[in-house]
Amino acid sequence: MFHGNHAHRSLTVHVDSARELDSALSSAIGTLQQHAVAHPCCGILVTREAAGEYRVALDESVPFGITQQRCA
Repeated sequence: MFHGNHAHRSLTVHVDSARELDSALSSAIGTLQQHAVAHPCCGILVTREAAGEYRVALDESVPFGITQQRCA
């Protein structure tokens, strides 16, 4: 399951199991990729905030067309 802000600059993904993770992150990344293509200014940063919680965001520190990940 993921929740986003109104501007689609970031989405929060919550999962209960590892098997849900790939699908949930792919869905969130796909949503932000659509916005990034329409407004090509930055890439996507995936941040693990806690166990089962990830933030997927458009981030100007990431080059357009790139998705990076990090742990908070």
